[in-house]
Amino acid sequence: MKFTIKKQALYKSLASVGRAASTHSPLPILSGILFNLKNDSLELVASDSNISIREIIERTEDNQLTVYEEGRVVLEARYILEAVRKLDASIINIEIIDGALTRVSGNQAEYNINGSKADLYPAIDFAKPDTTFTLKGTVFSEVISQTAFVCSTSEDRPIFTGVNFKTDGTTLNCIATDSYRLAKKTIEIPEGLNFNICIPATNLYEVQKTIQTDSEVEIAVSDRLVQFYVDNTLIQSRLIDGLFPDVNRLIPNEYGFEMLMNKSEMINALDRSSFLKADGSWTVKLESSPESVILSSRSQEIGSSEEVLQPLEYIGGILKISFSGRYLIEALKSFKTESIRILFVGEMQAFVLRSPGDDSIIQLILPLRTFD
Repeated sequence: MKFTIKKQALYKSLASVGRAASTHSPLPILSGILFNLKNDSLELVASDSNISIREIIERTEDNQLTVYEEGRVVLEARYILEAVRKLDASIINIEIIDGALTRVSGNQAEYNINGSKADLYPAIDFAKPDTTFTLKGTVFSEVISQTAFVCSTSEDRPIFTGVNFKTDGTTLNCIATDSYRLAKKTIEIPEGLNFNICIPATNLYEVQKTIQTDSEVEIAVSDRLVQFYVDNTLIQSRLIDGLFPDVNRLIPNEYGFEMLMNKSEMINALDRSSFLKADGSWTVKLESSPESVILSSRSQEIGSSEEVLQPLEYIGGILKISFSGRYLIEALKSFKTESIRILFVGEMQAFVLRSPGDDSIIQLILPLRTFD
């Protein structure tokens, strides 16, 4: 194997693919990136068996890829990334000089990296499933931003560590929950499909990092995996086993209290109370009436805070309810509009955040019981 390529083009692709390289796999070779050089293209593959990323660099005038000798090799991701990053050269030369020993050079500097035979790398099936649809990159990125942050980070209930994607004709419902809060985003897809899958949130964030402003994302779904095609990059993710619970019944249909608030003002007020937090979370008490909304927080060890806000609109009587300040800030930040409608059923029941004029996104938060 021997080729030359522009440093910037190679490093960008290595950084993208290298995100899937494993650091804790029982298979040491999965900590590497597979180089597959053929004709006028370079294929890069990395996988940790949970997520696999493949990127194909086709020869263009921009990347100046020149193939002298075809070949395959596996190079440790962190070493090849560091070597390419540190070389002070616009053109990088890479060649196998003995077995799997690979020389990486540019200008007057060179590295010799011990690689592994490509035959030892596990075969990854990138066959494309039959069920496919395409979304604008900005739309899918927004779906991830408005749902995945709600997912649980605990493996106690694995199904809650991912986002559920379930179709209803041409409507795609995207739901995430950690059992304390819930996010639901609804979008339209080009044609009626039938699937119900749960994708790990961590893998969705990797897809989001790949999406450019003007990208389109082609999504291919089967009963065991999902693929995302973004430009020249393919990201393949496993699905989470199990049936995602029907959480739609948790969303109330009727409300006794309703307030329209300025989003930025509420986020800033909640943030100012966050100095009372312990382990990243803190409890906020909301006392509302048609005249004012009072946010207060108290900590026996640190002290207390209180701030008065004016609602833009208010329906209902006097309400007192407590909740996680972090959960409400994160829910507020998921909306694009500057005003947010917050709807309450009662003091110890889940409350909902909606965007005026946009029914596609719902955030739900469960209250906390306090004894003050």
